[in-house]
Amino acid sequence: MQHAVESALEQTFRDLEVIVVIDGEDQATFASLSAIKDDRLQIVALSSSVGGAEARNRGVRSAKGKWIAFLDDDDEWLPEKLERQLEEALKSSAPFPVVCCAYWGRFESGDVLFGRRRPMPNEPISEYMFCRQGLTFGENAIATSVLFVPRALMDAVPFDRTLKRHQDWDWALRALAHPGAALMYLDEPRSIYNMPAGLARLSSSTDWRYSLAWCRERKAYITPKAFSFFIVTECLTKALQAKAGLGELHELFTAYWREGQPDLRSFRTGVGFLLIPAGLRRFLRRIIH
Repeated sequence: MQHAVESALEQTFRDLEVIVVIDGEDQATFASLSAIKDDRLQIVALSSSVGGAEARNRGVRSAKGKWIAFLDDDDEWLPEKLERQLEEALKSSAPFPVVCCAYWGRFESGDVLFGRRRPMPNEPISEYMFCRQGLTFGENAIATSVLFVPRALMDAVPFDRTLKRHQDWDWALRALAHPGAALMYLDEPRSIYNMPAGLARLSSSTDWRYSLAWCRERKAYITPKAFSFFIVTECLTKALQAKAGLGELHELFTAYWREGQPDLRSFRTGVGFLLIPAGLRRFLRRIIH
């Protein structure tokens, strides 16, 4: 938490407010943050936990500025992140420009570049998010700690407080479908996601049924092609981690064929996940930058 707050306060864009929402009673965190002497820091301590999505909504409602950026407590911003994203946003003619950027995944073995490609012209956002070109995760990531968003868009499209996971993907799908919204992308990495061994993040859950149910509920925003890719890249990988049986794998592939739009690339990706061990895929991710 301390590194996250310091990275926000040390931005080259100085005219900002840093709102920290403590999601539930946490006296140690409150005391640690209270020791930071900076008038730009505001602490919102909730008496009980409301979950990550609603905590972000509470932060938005407490903010006074025209622009909103998010930072999870285990992540960091590089010093010029907000300045560069604001510059990019002001170039847009869209009423609601959403600026994302590449970021570094910081592992104990070294840094890995995430968000290695920008959206192609007229590419549906769901296909940009989920249709991989290779077997390594992160080539086209949209994540909470890289978002830079107009306050007016956050008021119109808040995070879904009912979700336990996929909150950033869910918000991006709905927000970028909002009239006047447009995605802008900085290739340069401006955030750091700290991912040391043993760090538990919600995205590491192996509950593939939850992911499948979420994807089905959001079919209005997800193309059939993106649905098939989500099955093999998100649900299948979680099912394999959970050591799912043949009946469960058959259920997934049935959804892949009948509810999506399978193609050779998504099929090849699914076969790759079945045949290539996760450790080897992680090794490939580290060497492919």
